Amino acid sequence: MSAPSIPNLLSLRGSRGGRGAGGRGRRRDGASSRPSHDATIQATDTDAAVSRLSAVDVGYLDDPYARYFVSTLDGPPARRFPIINRGTYVRINALDTLINSFLDDKSAYSNANVSSSSSPSPQRQIISLGAGTDTRPFRLFTRPQGQHLIYHEIDFEVTCSKKLRVVQANPPLRQILTDASSTEPARWASKPAAGDGEYYCHGIDLRQLSGPDQPAIPSLRTDIPTLLLSECCLCYLSPAEASSTVEYFASRIPDLSTIIYEPIRLNDAFGEMMVSNLAARNIHMPTLDVYRDSDAQVARLREAGFPSAQCLTIKDIWKTWIDAAEKERVDGLEGLDEVEEWELLASHYVIAWGSKGTDRLRPEDS
Repeated sequence: MSAPSIPNLLSLRGSRGGRGAGGRGRRRDGASSRPSHDATIQATDTDAAVSRLSAVDVGYLDDPYARYFVSTLDGPPARRFPIINRGTYVRINALDTLINSFLDDKSAYSNANVSSSSSPSPQRQIISLGAGTDTRPFRLFTRPQGQHLIYHEIDFEVTCSKKLRVVQANPPLRQILTDASSTEPARWASKPAAGDGEYYCHGIDLRQLSGPDQPAIPSLRTDIPTLLLSECCLCYLSPAEASSTVEYFASRIPDLSTIIYEPIRLNDAFGEMMVSNLAARNIHMPTLDVYRDSDAQVARLREAGFPSAQCLTIKDIWKTWIDAAEKERVDGLEGLDEVEEWELLASHYVIAWGSKGTDRLRPEDS
C-alpha cells in the first residue's frame, strides 16, 4: 500500500474522525481558520457515526440505531473501504465480547472471595469516556443485560447536547431512553423503558477530572461493579491527564474494570504515516509517545492498579476470537484483496483490558 493510500487513523476506530474537521488557511482578517484541537476532536464524531453505519449497511454489524446519528442532508453517507469496515467490525465485536463478560459476570460465582451463600448484586455500571454518539447504550438497554445497568457517558458539552437532540427527535430512541430531559445544558438523564436501569449523559471536559477542583459526577455509584471504557479517548489527553482521569475513578470504586482501545507502534513507517495524517487534521495524541506497544499498555494498567491486565492487537483478535464460520460470513460480504494491508493496519491498534477487585473481563466465558 503506497503512503498516500494509507487510511486515516480515525477511520478504523469507526467512532471518531469527521467530515470538515481539518480545514486550514486564514480568514480575511488574518486570523487562522484552522479549528482548535478541541473543536477538531469534537468534530471527529461525524466520521464515528459514518464508519459505524457503513459497517452496518454492508452487513458486518447489526445496529438498528446507527442511522439516526448520520446526517443525509449532503447526500448518502460514504461507504468505507473493506479494510475499514472489517476494522470497525472487529473492534466493536471485541468490545461487545468483553462488555458482555462484564455484564454476565460468571466470574462472580466462581471467585474464591465470594461465598457460595452470597447473592451477587445484579446491578452493573458502565462509564464511557468520550462516548460521542455511540449507540451502545441503546443496544444494551434493549437486551436482558441492560435491565439492571447504570450507564454514564462523559463528553464535551456540545457533543452531549447534540446527542440529546437526536434522541428527542427520533421516536425509536425516545422509546428506549424515556423522558430524556435536561435540567441544565449538556447534562441529562433518562430512565430506560425496560428494567430498573439508569442512563446519564454528562457534559464534562475530562481534563477537569485531573485538576485541583475535580467536579462530582452526579449519580455515580461507587459501591457496585463498574466498567470504565475508553475508545480512542484518553489518547487525546496528556499522559498525566490520562493517568489522573483513570485515577479519579480507580480511587473511588473498589470493584473496577477498564477497557482501552488505542493505536500503537507509531514509530515505524506505517505509524509515521498515520501520525502525519492526523497532524494534517490538527489532531494530536500525546499518550502515544508513552504507550507505544502492547507491553506498555499492559504496564500502564498495572501501574494504575489493575493487576489483571491483558492486551491484544486487532489483528490477533480477528485471528483468535472470531470463529471460522463467522470469518467465512464476513469474508463473503465484500471483497478484501488487500489482506497484507489489512493485517498491517490491524496490527497498529490494540484493545487493553484489566480489573481490580474481581476479574470480570473474561472473554473466554462469553
